[in-house]
Amino acid sequence: MTNDNWFIRAGSRPEDGWTDVVDGRVEGWAHTGLRTGALSDGGELRLPADVVERIVVPLAGSFHVTYEGVAGTGDQALEGRGSVFDGPTDVLYLGSRTRARITGSGRLAVAEAPTDTVKPTTYVPRQDVPVELRGAGQSSRQVHNFGTPAALDAAEFIVCEVITPAGNWSSYPPHKHDTNVPGAESDLEEIYYYESAVARGVQAPASADPFALHRTYASDDRPIDEFRQVRTGDIALVPYGWHGPAVAAPGYDMYYLNVMAGPDPERVWNILDDPAHGWVRQLWASESIDPRLPYQKEPTR
Repeated sequence: MTNDNWFIRAGSRPEDGWTDVVDGRVEGWAHTGLRTGALSDGGELRLPADVVERIVVPLAGSFHVTYEGVAGTGDQALEGRGSVFDGPTDVLYLGSRTRARITGSGRLAVAEAPTDTVKPTTYVPRQDVPVELRGAGQSSRQVHNFGTPAALDAAEFIVCEVITPAGNWSSYPPHKHDTNVPGAESDLEEIYYYESAVARGVQAPASADPFALHRTYASDDRPIDEFRQVRTGDIALVPYGWHGPAVAAPGYDMYYLNVMAGPDPERVWNILDDPAHGWVRQLWASESIDPRLPYQKEPTR
């Protein structure tokens, strides 16, 4: 069964100048949130001092964040990037109960998770973002782990972003993290914020319509059956169930930002593969990483 709660079409949940706001007001959603927005010079977006932790992620463009709260007070420039396909960006973690004012020009996302725990506000420059090339062959993708437990001292959430070249499969094999099994599986909600663009180095007509595919399906008696065509700005919510693949259509590169958090006492990403498909990981040992990776800023011609 499809559920309109689990798919947010770009621009369908605007609020206070933000393009979309997803939080606990979505029925059945409790542990994660996401804001997306766009700014031009002279504009601003504001974040209230709510009981949530946040990461400010430039998608395209550069920004300046002025912040104040018990987690720290200050100003931080975010150099950003030309597009999400230009490799990692610098990011800013804002501890719980921090208010902020964001100015600049471009598009940005803000990952969120409710928490009473206050961690210090932290700037992560792009050169310090761990870059992982995951999978192999047509399952090759590039992961920027700026908000994972090994990289960031956050309270609740796990945040990363993934670049998948045209024609490749990501979030594959399908997996789940919807049951707390200590040491084996985590119970985590997950947000996928998507972007898609004509593949790097490809000439396409003006009529080109970049898209990707997202899949979520039931892992137990909780019904869910989502198979969506996604475009830039669309948001897929995974409350539970097997999820994957996320597919970059031929001719179109795919990006997604992941935000995960849940009720477990430990901040860890433990997953269980769908047993019907987990065996494909064995194929990677005899395959090479896609030579198109890593994606970095394209040289100026």
